[in-house]
Amino acid sequence: MNNTLKDILKSTVISIGMSLTIFSFVCIVFDIGYGGNFSLEGYRMTKMIIGCVIIGLGFGVPTIIYKNDSLPMPVRVLIHMGIGCVIYTIVAYAVGWIGGSASLGQGIAIAAIQFVVAFLIWFLFMRYYRAEAKKMNDKIQAMK
Repeated sequence: MNNTLKDILKSTVISIGMSLTIFSFVCIVFDIGYGGNFSLEGYRMTKMIIGCVIIGLGFGVPTIIYKNDSLPMPVRVLIHMGIGCVIYTIVAYAVGWIGGSASLGQGIAIAAIQFVVAFLIWFLFMRYYRAEAKKMNDKIQAMK
């Protein structure tokens, strides 16, 4: 298996894991908020879990764009996060996280929070990988 495929697979597994973890925490919050009476009907939980996997794919697969050094970093971020956020929004409407009984203002607030969380996660990963690159560069410089 070549490195590009391994990188895509790794990013996808990490993204799916993160989306399912965040979903689990949100379920816990709702369960506590509803006093243990949080129930879903019509396979909504199954649909939401499948939605989380799709969101993980939506954010994980486009990370391949970071291998393309010919594009400026802001363009790569825009492509990656644009694809991920569009897929997230479509899934959120499809499974009922946005829309339904929410007012327009509530829907906008929910979407804004979701985009902030997505960019926060991206930012934290960016900082982590930059710190790793700096450590590697420092070690290389120390070897000279």
